[in-house]
Amino acid sequence: MIRPLRLLSRGLLAGLCAVLPAAAQERTAAMSLEACILEALRNNLGVAIEVINPRLSALSLAFVKEKYIPSVSMGLSSSNTSSASFSWIEAAAQVTSQDQNYSAQVSQFVPLGGRFYATLSSYKSESNRSYLTINPRFGSTLTFTYWQPLLRNFGLNLNKRDIVISRNNLDISEISFRSVLQNTIYNVEQSYWNLVYAVENLKVRRQSLDLAKDLLAKNTREAEVGTIAPIEVLNAEAEVATREADILQAEAQVASGQDGLATILNLPREEGQPRLARIVPTDQPAFEARPLDFEASLQTAMENRADLQTTRLDLQNKELTYGYLRNQLLPDLSLTASYWSPGISGTQILYQDDDPLTNMVVGTVPGGASGSLRDAFRMSYRNWSVSLSLSIPVNYYISRNHFTQIQISRDQALLRLENLEQQVYLEIRNAVRDVETNFKRVQAYRLARELAERRLQAEEKKLKVGLTTNYLVLLNQRDLATAKTNELKALIDYNLSLSSLERSLGTSLRTKGIRIDDIIDRDQDD
Repeated sequence: MIRPLRLLSRGLLAGLCAVLPAAAQERTAAMSLEACILEALRNNLGVAIEVINPRLSALSLAFVKEKYIPSVSMGLSSSNTSSASFSWIEAAAQVTSQDQNYSAQVSQFVPLGGRFYATLSSYKSESNRSYLTINPRFGSTLTFTYWQPLLRNFGLNLNKRDIVISRNNLDISEISFRSVLQNTIYNVEQSYWNLVYAVENLKVRRQSLDLAKDLLAKNTREAEVGTIAPIEVLNAEAEVATREADILQAEAQVASGQDGLATILNLPREEGQPRLARIVPTDQPAFEARPLDFEASLQTAMENRADLQTTRLDLQNKELTYGYLRNQLLPDLSLTASYWSPGISGTQILYQDDDPLTNMVVGTVPGGASGSLRDAFRMSYRNWSVSLSLSIPVNYYISRNHFTQIQISRDQALLRLENLEQQVYLEIRNAVRDVETNFKRVQAYRLARELAERRLQAEEKKLKVGLTTNYLVLLNQRDLATAKTNELKALIDYNLSLSSLERSLGTSLRTKGIRIDDIIDRDQDD
C-alpha cells in the first residue's frame, strides 16, 4: 500500500521537472502594479481602439464649425451669337453679339440664422447692331444682401445647436475613453492582485507540503524502529500526495493568472525574442485603514462618474433637438434687404449732329471696364429693396409627430438619468460596505491564522511527548494552510474593493496621476 503512493509522488515530481525546460524558454519580467498599469494604458488593444473616438469627434466638431467660415464663389461665362437680320434698321445682313459675364460673391453665415451676401457682377457686351451709343459696353453692379429668418430657424441658441451637440459628443467620447481607461486600470489591478494571490497561495501550499514531508520522514523512521504503527506512515504519505496535487492546481492558477495579465498588458516583443509569458509581481497587497464617508463618496461619484456625465450630456443634446424641432413647427417668415449700386461705361460712339439715327459715325471716345467699377464702388447710383415672405408648412402633422417622438425620447432620458442615479447610490453604498467588511475580514482572518499557528505548535509539542496523534497534527497543518489562504484572500479582496470603489467613484485616473490628454496626444504622435 505504501509503495504505490510513493511512486505516485515521484511521478508528480517528474512531471514538474519535465515542464521546467519548456518554461525556461519563456521570457519573464518582474513588474510592479504601477508599471503594469502604465504598460496596459500604452499597449492594450482596447485602449488603442477607443483612443480613436475622441479624435473622430474632434474632427466632427471642426467640420460643424466650418459653417462660420465665409464662403467665396466665382463665375465666368462667355457667349458669341450670330443670326440673320430681320430688320433693315439693324443695317447688317448678319447680327453678331459677344457677351462676357463675371461674378464674385462672398457669403457669411450670421449666428442669428441669417446670411449676408456681397456680390460683384460685371459684364462686357459688344455687337454690330446699328444706332448703339456705347459699344463695347461694360457694366458692374455691387450688391449687398441680408437674408434673415424671423420665426423658424431664428435665434442664437438654435443656430449654435449643431456646434453644441458636436462639442457634447466630443465630451462624451472623451468621457467614454476615460471610462475605458478606468476599467482597464481596474482589470490590471484585479489580474495583478489575483496573480499575487495565486503566487502566495502556491507558497503556502509548498510550505504545507514541506511540513507533511517532514512528518512523513519522522513517521517513517519511527515505523522502522516499531514505535508507531505502519498506518501512520500511510496517512502521512496520503497527505503528501494530496498536498502535491494541491500544488499542481495552485501552479495552474499561477500560470492562468500570468497569461491573463500578459494579455491585458499586450507587451510588444522584439524580433527573435520569445513572448512574455511570465510576469513576476513585485508589489504586495497593503493593509491600512481607509476612513470612508458615504455621503462624501456619493457626492464624488455624482460629479465624476462617466456614465452619469455621458447621460447628462446626452440629455442636453435631446433638449437641444427638442427645442429645434419645436421651432420647426413655426411658419417660415423671412426678411430680405438688398442695397446695390450699378455702373456702366464703355467706348462712346459719336454721331453726326449727335443724332444716332443718322447712323453717321464721326468719332469715338474710348472707355474701359474701370469706369463701371468706379461707379459701382463709389455708390454713384444707390438702390435698395426690402421684402418679407411667409410660408406656412402643410406637413404640420408629420412634423408634429416627429416633435412628439423627440419629446417622449427626452422624457425617457430623464427617467434613465434618475434610474442611473439610484443605481449609483446603491453601487456606492455596496462599495463602501465591501471596503469596510473586507477590512474587518482581514483582521479576523489574521487572528485566525495566528491562533492556527499557535495550535499547530502546541499539537507538535504534544506529539513529541506522545500526548496526541499524527492525524491531529496533519489536521492542524491543513487548518493552518487554510487560515493562511483565507487571510491572503481577504487581504486581496480588501485591495480589490478599494480599486472597485475608486472605479465606482470615477477617480481612478486622478488618484494615479494619469491625464487623459497625455494619452490622446501620445497616440496622435505615434
